[in-house]
Amino acid sequence: ADTRRDFAANALVLITPADAAATVASLADLTKPEVRRIAIGKVASVPVGRYTQQALGSAQLWSALSAKLVFADNVRQVLDYVARGEVEAGFVYRTDAEIARDRVRVAATVAGHAPITYPAAVVADSKQTALARDFVGYLVGSEAQAILARHGFGKP
Repeated sequence: ADTRRDFAANALVLITPADAAATVASLADLTKPEVRRIAIGKVASVPVGRYTQQALGSAQLWSALSAKLVFADNVRQVLDYVARGEVEAGFVYRTDAEIARDRVRVAATVAGHAPITYPAAVVADSKQTALARDFVGYLVGSEAQAILARHGFGKP
């Protein structure tokens, strides 16, 4: 039986350094000349990079911004580039922006990409099927959902 359940969701956000002088409040603002570098995850290996490519493609900005893109090995590297002011903007998950809210500012929540969800499932040859099923049930239950919400995750 298929036991896969999405237990959490996240959002893609556009961030800038907390002390940024540049006024970036939307994807279109990324085309401004003062925005010289934009950090994103590597599209081939970092999921946040694929979501960013989808969003910029949907907004018809991928080609226009391609020369400004700086590719990072993971979402935390994007966060660090932005927090240190090495780039004018970047794309991360809302939950990552939350943990650095003293160093980065969320300029916009970004649409135009596939849903960002987190699944759990019982492994087919599990020796602890009942326990695993209970755990998946816990993840979608109110207690775990409250904990996830406190850390910035949404409901799937």
